Amino acid sequence: MNILLTGGLGFIASHTAVVLAEQGHHVVLLDNLCNSQIEVLGQLEKITGKKFLFFNADIRDAELVTQLLKEQSIEAVIHFAGLKSVAESAAQPLMYYDNNVGGTIRLLEAMQASGVKKLIFSSSATVYGTPQYLPYDEEHPTVPMNTYGQTKLQAEQILYDLVQSDSEWSVVCLRYFNPVGAHESGLIGELPRGVPNNLMPYVCQVASGQLPELNIFGDDYDTKDGTGERDYIHVMDLAEGHVAALNFVNSRMGWDAMNLGTGVAYSVYDLVSAFEKSAQCQIAKNVQGRRSGDLPMYYSEAKKAKSLLGWEAKRTLQSMCDSSWNFQMQLQKTK
Repeated sequence: MNILLTGGLGFIASHTAVVLAEQGHHVVLLDNLCNSQIEVLGQLEKITGKKFLFFNADIRDAELVTQLLKEQSIEAVIHFAGLKSVAESAAQPLMYYDNNVGGTIRLLEAMQASGVKKLIFSSSATVYGTPQYLPYDEEHPTVPMNTYGQTKLQAEQILYDLVQSDSEWSVVCLRYFNPVGAHESGLIGELPRGVPNNLMPYVCQVASGQLPELNIFGDDYDTKDGTGERDYIHVMDLAEGHVAALNFVNSRMGWDAMNLGTGVAYSVYDLVSAFEKSAQCQIAKNVQGRRSGDLPMYYSEAKKAKSLLGWEAKRTLQSMCDSSWNFQMQLQKTK
């Protein structure tokens, strides 16, 4: 198939591009590079031995996207493009609504104008909000706690309403939990700009000496060791989930939402302990007070994806840490 990946050089999209290309799909990448690096394009070509068509453009340019969809005979879109910092979304809500919600609307207008009606949407477990019960399943109420989560939920609702208006659409919203890890080659991985917001890249930078210590926000939660517990999923499992979802949207019409997670909650100390084995060093830690808005624990119920997509996460926490450290070491060699 001819598939367009928006935000195509980002963390999850780049790994998905590898899996799609290796399965023989023709992958077209679109990215405005606001939170990604052009160097990833060359790394994708090294990994796969294939050339990727790349467009440095914004999904809000509906005219350009319409033209691209037609000229490249695109058959399906995987929509990754979106801003994703919870803290930044609170500080700059208009920017987040414009990009994440407005950008999705512009993309859908372009798809409608081009007759492309198969879409996989990169959503998030943040749509659920404070757990009313655990694990989160897809029937859990959606009450996001922050602006970022609101933008994801609004985009999901727009997609649902669109499908209700036109039965030719096929849409799957994939609600990710906590993607970590890197491709086994070490050539692509999570590469945030500035100081990382997420735990794994922060731990990587502490282990490599770029940051002095890991700040742990709260060790007095009602969890097994007092630190927050999260459902971490290897990015390659996540990438494979998108390929499974592509097969699904090709087989039926309608709208659906599915969790992509492992169903297992790991604590901060669990992850740090596994990472110390990968890096063969001790991670300096500084325990601080809890952060506002942090949940003690959340994890997925992922049976729906297994049932409908034939997909389930396979990789371990240790492999997540091993691959992240391998990627970090490869980065160090290039500096």
